[in-house]
Amino acid sequence: MYPRNTKMGQKIQTDVPGVVADQSFLAHIEIAAADAVVGDADGVHAAVVDTGVEQVITTGITDPSIPRNITATFGGTAADIKAIEVVIEGTNYLDEVITETLPAATVNTAGIVLGNKAFKTVTEITIPAHDGVLATTAIGFGDKLGLPFLLSRNTIKEVYLNEVEEGTAPTVVVDSDEIEKNTIDLNSALDGTQVDIYLYV
Repeated sequence: MYPRNTKMGQKIQTDVPGVVADQSFLAHIEIAAADAVVGDADGVHAAVVDTGVEQVITTGITDPSIPRNITATFGGTAADIKAIEVVIEGTNYLDEVITETLPAATVNTAGIVLGNKAFKTVTEITIPAHDGVLATTAIGFGDKLGLPFLLSRNTIKEVYLNEVEEGTAPTVVVDSDEIEKNTIDLNSALDGTQVDIYLYV
């Protein structure tokens, strides 16, 4: 049974009597080329024109093809843009209901804000009123890809984009309680080619 002792669960005996180590496994996550596309500013919902009142959107929504972070892009007449915070409701990788309040828009400035949670689906978008009805808000997805593991630490070993190993490590966020907070953002821009992630679990 040495060095693997199945009676001890996921443990491996060492060469020192009484000293054991945890087993780990190298996992491979393959993200298909069709899913590994660059972020899309209106990929979840086309730009919504301000009406002077809060709008709750539940139709015309397109889910990301895989769990990814959500973005809000503010445009139209810059002077009408208010420091609103868009609220996203949907589900995570485990089909659990989650919500996220995106960062606030910059007053009188067109631009984009990025969420941090990986949404599998988007079911409701709440857009507070701007300062004027010439402002617009589009909802899209970013380049942070959801990971299907609850991780307590970053155990990612190698990442490949289009079968080429990334020379710079990705930005990885982990959380052992909420799966939507486990994300990876490659150093290279996604370009519609396959992504391969190798990590210890």
